[in-house]
Amino acid sequence: MGRYTGPRSKISRRFGEPIFGPDKVLANRPNPPGQHGPNKRRGKKMSEYGIQLREKQKAKAIYGMREKQFRLFFKRALSKEGVTGDVMLALCECRLDNIVYRLGLSPTRAGARQLVTHRHVTVNGRVCNVPSAIIRPGDVISLREKDRDMIAVIESLKRQPALVNWLSWDAATMQGSLLAVPSRSDIPENIEMQLIVEFFSR
Repeated sequence: MGRYTGPRSKISRRFGEPIFGPDKVLANRPNPPGQHGPNKRRGKKMSEYGIQLREKQKAKAIYGMREKQFRLFFKRALSKEGVTGDVMLALCECRLDNIVYRLGLSPTRAGARQLVTHRHVTVNGRVCNVPSAIIRPGDVISLREKDRDMIAVIESLKRQPALVNWLSWDAATMQGSLLAVPSRSDIPENIEMQLIVEFFSR
């Protein structure tokens, strides 16, 4: 199955929270999507498996990842020291497309992914068009010099939110850097990673 390209508001309504940022549609229509709206069946208590599956699907939607790749991240996290869920979430945050998004070069992760795949982004001076590339502390992320006046990027930087404390950004040179691998407390996403670990450990 290919990557989801439909309306993001529909996904936010499914999980009942603005996982892609502020959403007017979710505010006006908080019920789950579907022609019957919030029917009685949806009010049934969800099973433990259903809760775990829902959390996994939410994390995949937030980071724009496919099932196979998400499972690979879990296996990679298992082989590393530390709490598996926290390590897995840190790996997701260190993806190149997510770093580009966190730096404010794009207002969405989907837009950041497009910047990467269209070869506008460099890592340590070399073009990298792999959104899932893992960035390591000390790596420098920037746009190609001829792409730094792109209107979409300039507009996004004007709306740039406060940087997370594990990234640095130099507006003069338009370069950012990963200062350290983020800890769970440094990641603002509302994801219960323990539920996802339990799902994959079944």
